[in-house]
Amino acid sequence: MDKRLLNILVCPLCKSQLQLDIDKHELICKADRLAYPIRDDVPVMLVEEARSLNADEVL
Repeated sequence: MDKRLLNILVCPLCKSQLQLDIDKHELICKADRLAYPIRDDVPVMLVEEARSLNADEVL
């Protein structure tokens, strides 16, 4: 994923910065405990497509 794109993307729900999880191909919002998938190098920034994170994953 392009680092420039990562710098401008924010969580669509709370507008906070996202963190890249390279291994899981996801963008993580710690504030909302959501993981947005990255499919074919394109981030899917839809809340209904995000998965909820458990407490261990947020750390």
